[in-house]
Amino acid sequence: YKLSVSPEMDIMEYCRKEWRGNTPAAKRMRKGYEAVAQKFASIRRIRGDNYCAFRATLFQALSQATQLPRWLQSEDFAMLPENLLSKYDWIKQWQLRQKPGKRMGEISDEIKEYLILLRKKWKTISEIKGPLEKQEACDKLFKNEEEEYSLYEALKFLMLNTAIELYNADKSGRRVPVFSWLLFARDTSSNPCQLMQNHLNHIGHSGGLEQVEMFLLAYALQYTIQVYRLYKYSTDEFITLYPNDPEEDWPMVTLITEDDRHYNIPVRMCQETML
Repeated sequence: YKLSVSPEMDIMEYCRKEWRGNTPAAKRMRKGYEAVAQKFASIRRIRGDNYCAFRATLFQALSQATQLPRWLQSEDFAMLPENLLSKYDWIKQWQLRQKPGKRMGEISDEIKEYLILLRKKWKTISEIKGPLEKQEACDKLFKNEEEEYSLYEALKFLMLNTAIELYNADKSGRRVPVFSWLLFARDTSSNPCQLMQNHLNHIGHSGGLEQVEMFLLAYALQYTIQVYRLYKYSTDEFITLYPNDPEEDWPMVTLITEDDRHYNIPVRMCQETML
C-alpha cells in the first residue's frame, strides 16, 4: 500500500538525504531547496504514478480551501458531460482509467458522478474551520484510492472543457492566453479532439502533464499554480507561475519539482513569511 501524500518532513533534512554528492546538479538542488526553505519549513512527498501534478495541485487547493470556487457552484456544472457530448460526438472516445474499454456514451453518467463528487468534497473540506481538522480530512480523502482517482477523472474532463472553450474563443477571434496557441500548435494536439486522444486520455497511464498542460490545469481550476523548479535554480525560471499573468482573484497553490515531471508539495509557511 502506497501513501498518496506522505507525512511532512523537514525540507533541508529531505534535501540532505536526497542530494548528497558534490556534482553540479546536487549543488544546484541544495541551493534550490535552501531557497524554498526560506519560505516553507516542510515538504510532503507525492506518490509518483503519472497523476502527481493532479495530486499535488488538488491536495494543496483543498487543504487551503475556505469556500467553493464559483465555477463549482453553477447550476449546470454536473450536466457538462451530457452538454459536451450533444455537441461533440468524438468525446465518445474518452478513456476512463478504471474502464479502458468503455465508450463515452456509456460513461457520461460516471463522469457526472465524478464531477458531483469533486463538488461535494470541495464543499465539505472548505467548510471545516480548524486547520488540523481540515488537514486530517484531506489526508483521509487521499488515502481513498477509489475516490482519489475519480477526482482526477473529473479534473481531466474539466481540462477538456476548458480546452474546447479556448479553442472556440480563438476561432471566433476573441483574445485567448498565449499558452492556448502553444497547446494547439503541437502536431499532436492541433484541436481539442487530438488533445483528448493523444494527451488527456494518456495522463495517468503512460504519461503525466506536460508544461503547457499545467497552464490548462490552472485555467480549468481557476487557480494560479506556483512551481519551484529546482533544476532551474539561479535562472528566471526558478519560480514559474502557471499562468504567468494570473487573474488577481485566483487563489495560489505552491508545488516543488526537480525535473518538471514529478511534483512534491512544500507545507508550513515560515512565520516571518506569513507576516
